[in-house]
Amino acid sequence: MFQFPPQTKTIPTDFEEAQLRYLITGGAGFIGSHLAERLLDRGERVVLLDNLSTGSMENIRHLKGAENLEYHLDGIENKQLLAELTDDADVIVHFAAAVGVKLIVESPVRTIETNVNGTQLILEAASKKKKMVLLASTSEVYGKNTQVPFHEDSDLVLGATTKGRWSYAASKALDEFLAIAYWKEKKQPVIVVRFFNTVGPRQTGRYGMVLPNFVQRALKNEPIEVYGDGKQSRCFCDVRDTVEGLLRLMPLERAIGEVINIGNTEEVTIENLANLVKQRTNSSSPIHYIPYDKAYEPGFEDMMRRVPCIDKLYSLTGFRPQTSLTDIIDRVSAYYRQKEGFLADAAVATRSVARV
Repeated sequence: MFQFPPQTKTIPTDFEEAQLRYLITGGAGFIGSHLAERLLDRGERVVLLDNLSTGSMENIRHLKGAENLEYHLDGIENKQLLAELTDDADVIVHFAAAVGVKLIVESPVRTIETNVNGTQLILEAASKKKKMVLLASTSEVYGKNTQVPFHEDSDLVLGATTKGRWSYAASKALDEFLAIAYWKEKKQPVIVVRFFNTVGPRQTGRYGMVLPNFVQRALKNEPIEVYGDGKQSRCFCDVRDTVEGLLRLMPLERAIGEVINIGNTEEVTIENLANLVKQRTNSSSPIHYIPYDKAYEPGFEDMMRRVPCIDKLYSLTGFRPQTSLTDIIDRVSAYYRQKEGFLADAAVATRSVARV
């Protein structure tokens, strides 16, 4: 059975007490890159595995010179490489997945195969030497359940299999079933975490992530597109809080075999989010409402509210995510202002060279 070194069974007060080796699949992604950053700051050894299908080298470029960092641009379907990296790791953090509503709707086969097959490969490799696996899941698994806030033992209410919208939720739920089965049957240590709209710098809007899309459009004074009537509500969690929750959970033996929500409980409608983004960025962007059928596909279904209960996270770790939404928006805005500034400078320089 998996055990951390004795000095790390509770939250370490001195990160120099033990140096662990973390394998992060999807490590060049948004959350993966932030977790890697924090682990390296602690002096841990970090190995990233990413095929860059949704991740980006830009997310980890600033980490490339770190002494304790190793990265591989490959997929988890490379069984030989996965076996080697898993064998060397103390902890495997499995983030590699197909994400984003647009990608899910447009590529359901890729979504299902990537999520289910990838998780099975990770658990199979880890179980040979009982290496601890932290599996990233999602609030999407709660589906159309209306009993908010969502508790980890709440029913999962999904739509019809003919609605592609639910393929992602179903695939991640199957990931969870598989992980818990490995724990119960094979005593493979796992922790399952359900993320509720983690946001922050480096998150891309490429696959429909709402906050970066709103901020980027607001900064350019372009129309902000709200899907549906905007009355649907969500809770947004700063990536720093998400990472803090992960760091506190991973050393805890009592978290093994558990499913745990990680999210902020500050609820906002998407319509109000758009207006708040406009206000915080001093934008003149108009707000346009786009029907779901036009934004995604005919018959698209959504959930009206998605609010986490984080009592289990607090009881295990003593931590609650609580960065305010205004602070999150300001951080994301500052990131894109800087990024767009660099792009603008580069464009000007390119034009100047062309004229010469």
